[in-house]
Amino acid sequence: MENEKLQNLRDKIDKIDKEILKLLNDRAKLAIKIAEIKKTQGLSFYDPVREKNIINKILKLNKGPFSDEVIKTLFREILSATLALQESQKISYLGPEGTFTHLAAIKYFGSFAQFEPEDNIKNIFESVEKGITKFGVVPIENSNEGTVTYTLDMFMQYEVKIAGEIIIPITHNLLSLTGEKEKIKKIYSHPHARAQCREWLRKNMPDIPVYDVASTAEAARQASLDEDVAAIASEFAANIYGLKFVAKHIEDYKNNYTRFFILGKTFPNKTGSDKTSIMFSLQDKPGTLYNALKPFKDSGLNLTKIESRPAKMRKWEYIFFVDFMGHIEDEKVRKTLEEVKNYCIELVHLGSYPMFK
Repeated sequence: MENEKLQNLRDKIDKIDKEILKLLNDRAKLAIKIAEIKKTQGLSFYDPVREKNIINKILKLNKGPFSDEVIKTLFREILSATLALQESQKISYLGPEGTFTHLAAIKYFGSFAQFEPEDNIKNIFESVEKGITKFGVVPIENSNEGTVTYTLDMFMQYEVKIAGEIIIPITHNLLSLTGEKEKIKKIYSHPHARAQCREWLRKNMPDIPVYDVASTAEAARQASLDEDVAAIASEFAANIYGLKFVAKHIEDYKNNYTRFFILGKTFPNKTGSDKTSIMFSLQDKPGTLYNALKPFKDSGLNLTKIESRPAKMRKWEYIFFVDFMGHIEDEKVRKTLEEVKNYCIELVHLGSYPMFK
C-alpha cells in the first residue's frame, strides 16, 4: 500500500516535470521572438529593469515552501539561460576563477553568461570601455575593510558607467586537499581575507606562516597543488578546486559583506528604487565642499557614501565620490546636480542603477 502511494506521488511529479519542461521551452520561444523584434529596432537584448520586475512579481506570488531566495536563484538562472539564447553576454571579472568577484558575477548575471577573468581591476575597466566585454564586475567596498580605493581611481581614467550593484556575504573557510589540520605547514591568503580572520588564525594556527597571494581563488589553487598547504577561501572556491574544509566560517566578524559595481557603457532606466553615483572636483577654497553638499540636504536626497581620492594631476587636490538615493531621470536629482555643478570644477555622472535588495 505504501509503495503504491509512493508511486502515485512520483507519477504526479513526473507529470509536473513534463509540464515545467514544456512551459520553459514555450517561454524560450517567446523570448527568441522578442529578440528578433529588438534586433530590428536596435534595442539592447539585456534589460536589467525588466529582469528585476519579473523577479519581484514572482516573489510576490510565492507562497512556499520554497523560500524567496531559492525562487530568486531559480528564476535568475531561467533568465540567464533565456538571454544566452538571444545574445552571448561576455562579462569580465577580477579573476582567477573562484574569486568572490566571480561569485558576484554569477549571482548577478546567472551561470549562463560568458565569464572572462582578468588579472586586475584596470583590465576590467579597459575591457568594458573598448567593448571587448559587455559588462564588468569590480569590488567597490567591504563592510569591514572599507572602500577599494583602486576601483575609485579607475573611474578617473576610463569612460564607463555604473550599470548596477550587488552585495554578497563574505564567509571565509580554511581549506586543504585532505581537510586535516595536522598536515598544514603553510597557509595562503589574500591580505584582506587574512585581516578578516586575524583573531581566528592567532588562536587556532599560531605557528603556521601565512603568505599573501593576489586573491582567495589563487590561494585555493595553490592549496590544490600541495597537501601541506591550506587556503583561506570561499566554499565556491572549494568546489572549483576540489578542496575540503579544515574549518568553516573563520572570519572574526560574521556581518561581513562586499559590494560590487556592475560596469557598462550605459546605465538602465529608473525603477523607483535607484542609486546614483557621481564624482566631482572642487576649487581649493574654504567652504566649497559644504556648498557642494548642501543642495543634497536642501532637496532631501539621502547620501549613502562619500569618499575622497587624490586627484593625482596636482598635489593636494582631491576628487570626491558620492552615492545617493535617486535616479538621474528624477527631476529632483537633475535640479540638485545642476546646483551642485555651480561649485565644482568638474562633475561626472558615473551612473544610475537599481539599488540592490
